[in-house]
Amino acid sequence: MKLGSARFPRQLVAFLHDLVMAATAFLLALFLRLGEEAWTTLEDSLWQPMLLFTAICGLVFLTTGLYRGVWRYASMNDLVAIIKAVSLALAVFLPVTFLITRLDDLPRSWLVISWLVLIFLLGAPRMLYRVFKDQGFSHLLERDRHRRVPALLIGAGDAAETFIREMARDRNGPFEVLAVVDEKGTRIGRNIHGVKVVGALEDLPEVVARLTRRDRKPQRIILTKPLAREEVDFLLEFAEEKGASVARLPRLTDFSGGIEERLQIRPIAIADLLGRTQTKLDRPAMQKLIEGRRVLVTGAGGSIGAELVRQIATFGPAQLTLFDSSEFNLYSIDLELSEQHPDLPRLALIGDVRDRERVDRLIEEAGPQLVFHAAALKHVPLIEHNPLEGIHTNVLGTRNVADACRRAGVATMVLISTDKAINPPNVMGATKRLAESYCQALDLLRQNGGGGTRFVTVRFGNVLGSTGSVVPLFQRQLARGGPLTVTHPEMTRYFMTVREAVELVLQASALGSDSPAVEAGRIYVLDMGEPVKIVDLARQMIRLSGLSPDKDVEIVFTGLRPGEKMHEELFHHKEALIPTAHPGLRQAAPRTADAELLGRSLDDLARLLAEGKQSELLALLHRLVPEYGGEAPGRHPAAVAAS
Repeated sequence: MKLGSARFPRQLVAFLHDLVMAATAFLLALFLRLGEEAWTTLEDSLWQPMLLFTAICGLVFLTTGLYRGVWRYASMNDLVAIIKAVSLALAVFLPVTFLITRLDDLPRSWLVISWLVLIFLLGAPRMLYRVFKDQGFSHLLERDRHRRVPALLIGAGDAAETFIREMARDRNGPFEVLAVVDEKGTRIGRNIHGVKVVGALEDLPEVVARLTRRDRKPQRIILTKPLAREEVDFLLEFAEEKGASVARLPRLTDFSGGIEERLQIRPIAIADLLGRTQTKLDRPAMQKLIEGRRVLVTGAGGSIGAELVRQIATFGPAQLTLFDSSEFNLYSIDLELSEQHPDLPRLALIGDVRDRERVDRLIEEAGPQLVFHAAALKHVPLIEHNPLEGIHTNVLGTRNVADACRRAGVATMVLISTDKAINPPNVMGATKRLAESYCQALDLLRQNGGGGTRFVTVRFGNVLGSTGSVVPLFQRQLARGGPLTVTHPEMTRYFMTVREAVELVLQASALGSDSPAVEAGRIYVLDMGEPVKIVDLARQMIRLSGLSPDKDVEIVFTGLRPGEKMHEELFHHKEALIPTAHPGLRQAAPRTADAELLGRSLDDLARLLAEGKQSELLALLHRLVPEYGGEAPGRHPAAVAAS
């Protein structure tokens, strides 16, 4: 107990209370054993043993950490601590008194009686205080249970206590509370239901470092009390640096339910589904790439495109041009940009990458130095039934943008691809692989003396929460009460957050723009750890909703959909892996055809598309992407429907 600390007065009161209770227990136990004779015995010879007993109890209580607990949140954990402390005090008192008096003045049964009495006198006031504050007994028998997502709480008050208690009570509680940081620093060293208050807000870096060394790195930092704006900014910046997410508990009196706050805890938080902390990349290099340059983002209203726009805007581009075929999506991201960065020069232009003339006018009007090509059709079953649209957008649309960049002398174009391009069993994956091949071929052509635009290809896995992904589907199904539909119990996917995906794009762009010519055509891939079973993701989402899988919400297996793959891959077996300067980023050597030959094949693709010859178009797609393992062209679902 630090006497100079701000928390000293409360702990001093508790300490003095316990000293009085120790002396009282000594006398009461003696009275229960001897009756009125106890007072006569006390007058003769027991004042010194009583003072000795009280002093030993005081020393033991201090050294065993009995004052780390908060009376307001007393529970079974505190009662266990009291039992241990009292037992130790009597174990020390017994030999000391025996050496002095050989226990001639104390009845032997006094030891047992005093043990029971002192536990009662120490525990009862704490429990009664808690009952008085809570107006009930329901919170006294709590016990710790396993939680899933490691969390660090900011604030050691009522909301923190409620959160810790609920996580302890619920066997399927989704969070494991590692520790509490007290924003005022007045309860450091104490604990709430066995969870330690480990430091003040300024100690946060040291606290996280200690937890990380013990392999308990927080995945979420949860605010349980309102903080000043500068304190919240500090938390956000620190959490981003450490790859953690920040959330705020709703106020205990807030029952609105419909008002969203920037950091409010919700039943499902996307970052909690990763099973790992988010990968943090080199932001200074991204700043150098973007600052003061004209930037164009195609598909700017989509999940990836919109996050690209948000992050690019923070790096101070000279001008940011948004291009999308959806009027509403374009309006939404442009409005957000106008509110968050009102002084940033920007253009919001409607158009389709499939329209070559429109793309040419776009490049001429915007004059970009950097182009991020995020426009694509990505929903596998839909593209299986609409293969012409997928080929038109993903292949020919990409060629339109790439060719326009070369003609206009754009410095760098970044193609956003997918792990579905590896050994694709579906049209979507095959079209993205063909788009990769074309951009790689153009980059190799530049290396071999063609000059002009640098082409960078970035490949990543499933983005949690993106439009059309499994997470929004599960969220809708949960909102209806289930069941959650999973195609196969063994299906796995690589997952990343949209923030990780976009930082990967920017990081790879920075590396690709500065790389020597020998690295032309390489594909950059984020190291996303181990693939995750979709059924495990479904169970985690159910738990994070406060429910029990297969009990409250059923999981139903529906079978593979058209074009779906059981397990995704990040690299083709012919793509040699090459290390990068960043441990979270990997790259692969190119495998592609000659740019001129591939260009002529894409001309054939465009001609067949214009003529509506679907079977021939799919056959050509098979030839251009030999590893495409989809149905034979004549039996493709869309071809069958057309017949």
